[in-house]
Amino acid sequence: MKNYETVFILTPVLSEAQMKDAVEKFKGVLVDAGAKLVNEENWGLKKLAYPIQSKSTGFYQLFEFEAEAPVINKLETEYRRDEKVMRFLTTALSKHAIVYNERRRKGEFNKKKEEVAS
Repeated sequence: MKNYETVFILTPVLSEAQMKDAVEKFKGVLVDAGAKLVNEENWGLKKLAYPIQSKSTGFYQLFEFEAEAPVINKLETEYRRDEKVMRFLTTALSKHAIVYNERRRKGEFNKKKEEVAS
């Protein structure tokens, strides 16, 4: 199994409940296909760098997971079928990216900034 990371942007016209339902749907696709969810982050409503479908904001969501390659095709097919998804990107993580993500989750990078500020 390889490690992957996927980020998707949901349309901002959704209610909070609709957004959570969409996130649960994609999480279910991963789990049902045999993926092991390592990390999940809701980045919330963010301003887009450029308009997508005449919208300037979107709900960002990140999943980090371990899975076999065919799972990616299933997940991305579901992204394409769902009209709530404006954009998505799935990448395979290198061993260095995995270590970086673990350190970021532990907050090691924030501690260094706090120490410098003190």
